[in-house]
Amino acid sequence: MDITPATQTPPPATATTRPRTPRPRTAPGGPAGTRPRGAAGTHPRTAPRALPPHTVFAERLLAVLSGERPVHWMLGHTVGEAYEQLVRLAPTTPLRSLGPRPVLRRCSVQPHPLHGAVEAFASIATGHRVRAMAFRLERGADQRWRCAAVELDGLGVTPHHA
Repeated sequence: MDITPATQTPPPATATTRPRTPRPRTAPGGPAGTRPRGAAGTHPRTAPRALPPHTVFAERLLAVLSGERPVHWMLGHTVGEAYEQLVRLAPTTPLRSLGPRPVLRRCSVQPHPLHGAVEAFASIATGHRVRAMAFRLERGADQRWRCAAVELDGLGVTPHHA
């Protein structure tokens, strides 16, 4: 048995060793005791639930119209006049808020199964205001949904007349 005296100093740190940083006592984003239960080092086996297409598009449109994302982010996700409508609306960032980030409050859908389309209606909280957004999604031959029209508080569907 090897007994080391308590007064012995540890070896000097070299370039290959790093000082040890303490780990946080709580799970990221939560207080102690909020970690998922299970075997050590494992995560629960729940798959994230896929959002419906109208909710995904509402979030995408919100990101563009609040200035969080550029208009060209919607290039592959639009058909027809929708992209031009976004080009006209986005520079004014109509959903930008001086307070907290705008939030999608509710998104409802009216399906048109015979036409392979849905019309969606969303309410968006921008600070103390609640804004209305409507958009049309059409399913293409490749079975992907694309935005075909956008309207925001009555803006966006009227053609630009010169």
